Order: sequence, then structure tokens, then C-alpha cells
Amino acid sequence: MIYRTMKRLEKASSVVMFGGAKLGQATQEEADQSIAYAIEQGVNHFDMAASYGDSEIRLGPWMGRIREQIFLASKTGERTAVKAKEEIYRSLERLQVDHLDLIQLHAVGTIDELDLCTAKGGVLEAVLEAKAEGLVKAIGITGHGHEAPATHLEALKRFPFDTILTPYNYFLYSMPEYRLAFDRLAEETSRQSVSLRVIKAIAKGPWKDEQPREFTTWYEPFSEQKIIDACVHFVLFRQDITGFASAGDMSLFPKIVDAASRFGEMNEAEVHHILSQIPHYASPFGAPTSIA
Repeated sequence: MIYRTMKRLEKASSVVMFGGAKLGQATQEEADQSIAYAIEQGVNHFDMAASYGDSEIRLGPWMGRIREQIFLASKTGERTAVKAKEEIYRSLERLQVDHLDLIQLHAVGTIDELDLCTAKGGVLEAVLEAKAEGLVKAIGITGHGHEAPATHLEALKRFPFDTILTPYNYFLYSMPEYRLAFDRLAEETSRQSVSLRVIKAIAKGPWKDEQPREFTTWYEPFSEQKIIDACVHFVLFRQDITGFASAGDMSLFPKIVDAASRFGEMNEAEVHHILSQIPHYASPFGAPTSIA
């Protein structure tokens, strides 16, 4: 496993982050197998969320054994301080821990959502209070959609978040406006020593109507190892990216870990050749109406 430093936090994080969404609908036995595999492979960054079904409950029983060797992150999707604080306490109880290494404002992908979070009585007040009480050590922000990078850049102007989790893959970065917004965000995260982490690395595009859904992801993922290899290489070529969240499907997790373990086997020309030839490759968020 490759590790990169989470800059301001001075934590060595596996470049593959265990995306907790994959545990949302899993049995405890299925979850145990996936978590054990992650630990065996050196994955030490677990990215959970209060909204990921039973994921926190499934990870909780492991905390007595692995808490000191992992970086534990979760998220709150609430927008008011009162509700967010309740959700943070709920996450701590479900995860069976007394603190989180990182709490993230979840699904903040537009300026309107950011306004709600940073308003008086908003969720930002709750996470600051939780940090002061020692319930969380660091504060981050996440988001989906084409406006996420620009929104997260604005977020860094309003508050010194420790981490950013924003969408990034070959197709998204091929969109000129998205590329510009992402590069501006990456430049600012580097300037502020903020850890830039990404999602949707192996997303192929939205599920088509009536298309059989073989995976538990809300978008259609790539499943062929060679293409996953190319997607992972594309992300890891950027040294300003600390890591990426694995897709929300347990069957894909070993393929993603395998791809990361072989980083360096492909060069940029090979990656471009593979990914540029894929038919029906699209943004997981559909056609953009605007990329601010």
C-alpha cells in the first residue's frame, strides 16, 4: 500500500480510503470480511458517514482491535447545529469510540448548501463545538456534483477546513470548466496545506433507465481490472491528491486495492489511451447545467 501525508494533520494515510458506503447494506459477516481484507492490505483510512445505512454499526465491533492503527472519519449531512450535534453523538455510539479523527460536512456541493452550513445556527457551529469538546480532532467538507470544486474553494475562503473530499476522474477532468475549477481548488489546498481527497475515481457514468444494476453504487462503476488500473493511476499521478475513496461496492474493493498496489506499472500515455477510448464514458452527475 502507498501512503501519503495528510499535510496539516501530519497523518500518513493509505491512498485507498475505505469507502464506508459499501457496508451500508452488508451483513456483519460480509462487513467483517471486507474490513479484515482492508486491514491486511494496509488500508488505514476509513471514511464513514451517518447516512451510510448500517455502515457505522458494522465497523463498530472492530474498534477495540484497530482504533489506534486507523484514521477514522465520518460525516454529518445535517444543516443545523442542533441536529448535527445529535448525529455526531449517534455516530460515536454506533462506531463505539469516544472521538473521531475527522468529521466532515457532508454533500455540500453548491453555494446554497454551503450558505446553510456556515449560517448562524448551522452545522459548522456544531462541529466546532464538538472539536472544542474533544469529540473530533479535525474538520472537513465533502460534496457531489459539477459545482463541488468551486463550492469547496469558496468554503476554504470562509473556514480553514483540514480536508476536502471532492469528485475527480478522467472524464470530469476532461471537461474544461471542471478542470479549471478543480485546478484552482488544488492550488488553494496546496497553499493552505489542506488534504485533498477525491471520490468517483472509477465512475463510468449514471445508470441508464432500466439497466440491470450489478453493483451497489448509485452510479455505474467500471469493473474491468485494466480500466480500474487506469482510473486509479490517473488519480495517483497527481501528488497533490492524498487519496481516493473506494467505490461503494464490496466486490470492487479488492480490484481497487490491487490497482493501487501496482501504481507505476502504467505511464500517462497508456492511461490516456485506455480511458480516451471508452464508449459511453460520462459524468456520474449527468449533463452539467453549470460549472461555477
